[in-house]
Amino acid sequence: MKPPRAVEAVVFDMDGLLVDSESMFRDAMMEATRRRDLDLPLDVFLRMVGSDEGHTRRVALAHFGEDFAYEPWMAEIWALAHARIEVGVAVKAGVVELLDFLENAGVPRAVATSSGHATVERQLGPAGLLTRFQAIVAAGDYARGKPSPDPFLVAAERLGVAPAACLALEDSHNGVRAAHAAGMMTVMVPDLLEATDEMRGLCLAIAVTLHEVREMLGGKGQTAETPADDGLTSWAARSSGD
Repeated sequence: MKPPRAVEAVVFDMDGLLVDSESMFRDAMMEATRRRDLDLPLDVFLRMVGSDEGHTRRVALAHFGEDFAYEPWMAEIWALAHARIEVGVAVKAGVVELLDFLENAGVPRAVATSSGHATVERQLGPAGLLTRFQAIVAAGDYARGKPSPDPFLVAAERLGVAPAACLALEDSHNGVRAAHAAGMMTVMVPDLLEATDEMRGLCLAIAVTLHEVREMLGGKGQTAETPADDGLTSWAARSSGD
């Protein structure tokens, strides 16, 4: 499916979309939970995916009890996750090719994530992805996290593009809800969470990988040296005064 209007900017989620970190964080959370002789069902973890710290805390306390020692548990999870990050986080399929395509088309790019800036640097820096974005919007840069639209609205503002002219790429349900609430054209690229009927109703399309997103934007069979077409060409022409 082609976007219904010209794409003037693209806003990316990070965890589970740019890098394969959601499964790494899942494994760290499960390990920290087992060390406490507790059980964390997968469906409880999945309710935390794509949300901010406040939502994660509420889900954890609802499951373990209000007297659960949340801070030590989360500190151990992050210690385990950081050890895994140091080994390296895999970049998701199609990321580099899509970024090359958008850069060649002159389309600005931002990251809008529930993770903090330090985590963004740890995960995107070694892969050489940090410099591929004109704006990084992370925890602390907005008042309310996903599913609130705030992260995406801040990203659009920093790029100087109206939200309705932005394409948002997300892997989580809360992320899709946030992007849609911001008024952005939204595509879901599922990672740990499957696309539901709700997600299909909120999205332009459900893509298997970011390769499909590039094709949707007119980049099928193209390289970084090949001009973009369709909505992206329209944006480039307007921005250059043609």
